[in-house]
Amino acid sequence: MATPAHSRHPTGAPSSAADEARDARYENPFAPPDETESAETPRPRSLFGEILDWMLAPLLLLWPMSIAVTYLVAKTIANSPFDRALETNAYVLARQIHPVNGVAELTLPEQTRDFLRADNIDSVYFQVLGTRGELVAGEADMPLPRDEDRPPPGVVVFRDDLLRGNDVRVAYTTVALPQASGAQPVLVQVGETLDKRNALANDIIKGVILPQFVILPLAILLVWFGLSRGLAPLNALQAHIRARRPDDLSPVEAQRAPPEIEPLVTSFNDLLARLEQNMALQKRFIADAAHQMKTPLAGLRTQAEFALRHPVPPDVQRSLEQIATSSEQAARLVTQLLALARAENRASGLTFEPVEIGALARRTVRDWVQAALAKRMDLGYEGPDDDAPLDVDGNPVMLREMLGNLVDNAIRYTPEGGRITVRVRAERAARLVHLEVEDTGPGIPAGERERVVERFYRILGREGDGSGLGLAIVREIATQHGGTLTLDDHVYQHTPRLAGTLVRISLPLTDTTPD
Repeated sequence: MATPAHSRHPTGAPSSAADEARDARYENPFAPPDETESAETPRPRSLFGEILDWMLAPLLLLWPMSIAVTYLVAKTIANSPFDRALETNAYVLARQIHPVNGVAELTLPEQTRDFLRADNIDSVYFQVLGTRGELVAGEADMPLPRDEDRPPPGVVVFRDDLLRGNDVRVAYTTVALPQASGAQPVLVQVGETLDKRNALANDIIKGVILPQFVILPLAILLVWFGLSRGLAPLNALQAHIRARRPDDLSPVEAQRAPPEIEPLVTSFNDLLARLEQNMALQKRFIADAAHQMKTPLAGLRTQAEFALRHPVPPDVQRSLEQIATSSEQAARLVTQLLALARAENRASGLTFEPVEIGALARRTVRDWVQAALAKRMDLGYEGPDDDAPLDVDGNPVMLREMLGNLVDNAIRYTPEGGRITVRVRAERAARLVHLEVEDTGPGIPAGERERVVERFYRILGREGDGSGLGLAIVREIATQHGGTLTLDDHVYQHTPRLAGTLVRISLPLTDTTPD
């Protein structure tokens, strides 16, 4: 069954892309923007991602710095005990230096020398230089400190140096000989390689850094989890708003929102209130205008039909016939506008009650029999085999208006001599009743089925005097009753050459309807 027309505007003027986008936003103000709008304005990042980045970025940047600091601290900690041992050895050597005939001499038992060098891991070196720089004891090739770096007697100083191709840590001090006035103090140096220090530093670094490879991912997961929990109220509010019907303009409960976004919720509610007020004004204007137009249109049609009863010239007769036809079409448009306004207005005070769909369908078919016979059509009804009631919770006037629009569409666009069937089917397992209107009309192309349910949309090139409101009214009433509208092609079983349209309204059965 076809729904006529090609323009979204009742004036018949072609609509531009901007008009269609504006109309689409009006019909569903909560619909997401189209791809063109999204391409023009870059979509901002999610609040979750933005906060997560600002929390993780410092963490990931500070982590390498913590590794560097850990390395330096580990080196310092590893050097400390071994430096104290070197310092002790330097003091021991210094105390064993005595002047003999004005020359420094090291009095060091062989056992003490062996003890100084007793290290299974590192190589230990020492050196004693006399007042004239001569080698008193130890290694002759140990590097010397700069003169300005030599400490005063009794003070031990440390430095890192290179000996025989190995990195060494050196502790050195000076000893002043009482008999050697004016000469430079005796230099005492004790050094060792860094194997033990490096091993201890590596153990410290491993003990500190390796756990961080476990702690850091856990910290990221905890940040992720904490942020998710923190934003949970915001996500719940988002889900609550997204789950709303497009025509639900009731205010959002401020208690659902965290205090930080209560001003946003308040502004959103103000917007909803203004939008609801504007839509109510528009619907009231349509309803008032339709009511005001019904009487003059009926009078115009009556006067034209009355004039046609008298002899008039042929050209005047054609004009009067056109006036009568146009006034009838305008009156139907007014009636449909009123029906659409009632269907869209939830505050219209409609009462819902159990409605037996089979009885309603039979009454509607009887109402349209004369119109079908005028076009020599076969209008019939098919119902369930049993007499079990199929009740839905709805408004009988609106449901009858819905089915009447479907039958009217079928009669208007099915050729003379065609066939129309109103069918009621029960799907008790799914707790649904299907109300179907099947015809042998021209059908609706698959690419047009999404649009024919829009207001004032008519298929391009399709003949007919419809306004493009019939299926829009049907969809709105079905939605108000928790139902769905489905359009499909159908080939009659007994007349396979006549391919038409099958319109199906699926409505939920009441809880009291037997299975």
